[in-house]
Amino acid sequence: MDRILKTIGIILVIILGGYLIWRFSFLIVYLVIAAGISFIGHPIVRFFDHIRIRKLHVPHGISAFITLFLLIACLFSLVALFVPLIFQEAQSILQIDLNKISRVIENPLTSIQNELNRFGLLPSGQTLQEFIADKAKSFVSITSVTSFLNGLLGFAGSFFIDLFSIIFIAFFFLKDDHLFESIVLMVLPEKYSEATHKVLFSSIKLLRRYLIGVIIEIIGGMTLITLAFLLLGVKNALLLGFFGGLINIIPYLGPIFGTAMGLTIGLASAIAAGEYATITSLAIKITAVFFGVHFLDTMVFQPIIYSNSVKAHPLEIFIVILIGGSLGGILGMLIAVPCYTILRVIAREFFSKFRLVEKLTRNI
Repeated sequence: MDRILKTIGIILVIILGGYLIWRFSFLIVYLVIAAGISFIGHPIVRFFDHIRIRKLHVPHGISAFITLFLLIACLFSLVALFVPLIFQEAQSILQIDLNKISRVIENPLTSIQNELNRFGLLPSGQTLQEFIADKAKSFVSITSVTSFLNGLLGFAGSFFIDLFSIIFIAFFFLKDDHLFESIVLMVLPEKYSEATHKVLFSSIKLLRRYLIGVIIEIIGGMTLITLAFLLLGVKNALLLGFFGGLINIIPYLGPIFGTAMGLTIGLASAIAAGEYATITSLAIKITAVFFGVHFLDTMVFQPIIYSNSVKAHPLEIFIVILIGGSLGGILGMLIAVPCYTILRVIAREFFSKFRLVEKLTRNI
């Protein structure tokens, strides 16, 4: 009877724990992101802690505040640098002469229209231009615009609340090196404290190396793409480099998305400037640069980051990313390596007797 009651109690606790995790998942996300910021910022905090001017030194709380301020300043500097470029590009697109474009593509559109009519894909008596215009009007209706603006305002309000919450939590994680560990230990039985401490120590060490490596990958990708476009004389090289380097961190799909976005920005700029003759060569340049940088990233940056930083075989990482993508799409691919790293550390600590676990964790 006691065993049955104990089993029921355990099941109820698991159900309650699952509900609380689901109900307060946003708080878990805040804690994880803030912890990631603290993992990167702790070395900077220690650097300020070791600064000595005669007998004076920087208080630890001030070191944490300065570190957080520097990280936020870097983020907002990027925003301040690239947002004007984005608005400038948007203004260029708005200045595109649609009538001139219509005259330029009139013959190709006529050919396409004839083929669509032949196969019955276009309503009889309606031109392709009219068909596109009707679809555009139905898409950009007052209702859709209003819904978009309401959604944008809601997102902006939620974003700033989320950002403030993460910054607030990150400050205390930076100020107290062991605060995150204490929170984790609070929800686990005391008999697992020592093992959990080892898991957290190893995980934080590997994740810090991984996150710093990803930042280096982003900066490296941005620099290479920007320099390549500057040498080739492509307009908006800095903006293309920013988006290309940022999107390139998406495993395997990054160059496809980056190329699509680069072609959209680059060709829109050329059309706005009336440089129709350069469209083909520009498209070739953009495609070649994005896939060339991706090849270099795959051969140089990613083996260092994904393999050396988390101590895993490249094929192992490839399979993990594929599994992450099948389970969670692009987000799953992005978090696959960090999650797998933590799982390996946990498995090494608690299931080291299994041969598979021993094989997968022998390098960490």
